[in-house]
Amino acid sequence: MDTDADTDVDAGTGTGVGDTAFIEVDGLEKVFDVRRKTGFMRRERRQVRAVDSLSFSVARGEMVGYIGPNGAGKSTTIKMLTGILTPSGGRLRVAGIDPSRERTRLAHRIGVVFGQRTTLWWDLPLIDSYRLMHRMYRIPDGRYRENLDRLVELLGLADLLDVPVRQLSLGQRMRGDIAAALLHDPEVLYLDEPTIGLDVVSKARVREFLREVNTERGTTVLLTTHDLQDIEQLCSRVMVIDHGRLMYDGALAGLHEAGESERMLVVDLERELPPIDAPPPARVVKVEGPRQWLAFPASESAAELVAGIAAQYPLVDLSVREPDIEAVIAKMLRSSGDVPGPPPEPAAL
Repeated sequence: MDTDADTDVDAGTGTGVGDTAFIEVDGLEKVFDVRRKTGFMRRERRQVRAVDSLSFSVARGEMVGYIGPNGAGKSTTIKMLTGILTPSGGRLRVAGIDPSRERTRLAHRIGVVFGQRTTLWWDLPLIDSYRLMHRMYRIPDGRYRENLDRLVELLGLADLLDVPVRQLSLGQRMRGDIAAALLHDPEVLYLDEPTIGLDVVSKARVREFLREVNTERGTTVLLTTHDLQDIEQLCSRVMVIDHGRLMYDGALAGLHEAGESERMLVVDLERELPPIDAPPPARVVKVEGPRQWLAFPASESAAELVAGIAAQYPLVDLSVREPDIEAVIAKMLRSSGDVPGPPPEPAAL
């Protein structure tokens, strides 16, 4: 997988690497040594394989969803891509750079946002964190002012610049973190749960901004999340990892098909009625008073089903619930006959 190989990359499937591949991962492994107490003065040592023979490539300008259940190895992969962790085996390149060997050089070309951690200075006003990053990344003054003005406007940060970070709400702080990650014009942006805990308005604003950054600037984005709506609204390609292994790489619709996932239509009727006579493959799975739950394939539109119910039943309200990612993956594993792998990565990593 040399960076000068004369091989094209298929952006839809991630197959092949070459001059257009911005991120190249080949047989990547990460093994942790874990010790636990088994008795008085006795400790047992075992190995936890958090990432196992992982291979994929991401073309420059792609926005890719990187998903999986808790402990699947997602955050460990991101930390190896940024140089925070050193791989136990395999080969890894980002923009032709080995992250673990040239972490400082790579830092000027990447941006990172960890949803449950902040890169901002907790007790300082938001603007002071940006000024510090201006110096840390040695951003030219003109470029810094231009980027800051643009990010402040797009992310709605004007009224927050003089507020200490510790006083910001989670949604405000997340927008501040995203701006900080983009001040130096990174070529790739790693997002680890960027919308976790955010309200609907904040999620919509963050998604709209990320879509614009990817479209206008061609920023490569690798997004890890448990929120399927993040993936559906932002990513044309999805990679699923489980027990450190790549289980799926392709379009989101294909993921639903592979996992035989279902969405849930929740219908509130004017009064309690017998189960709704829904056309197959939709089916009623639960009735509780005037409320009924209907499951239908996630790959199909809800429009026809909703229209049919509205025409025949006294409808008060309805909502569509997206399938849970972990449930989709669990079904995928059962259908493929795969067996559980090694224990998940340590919680601290």
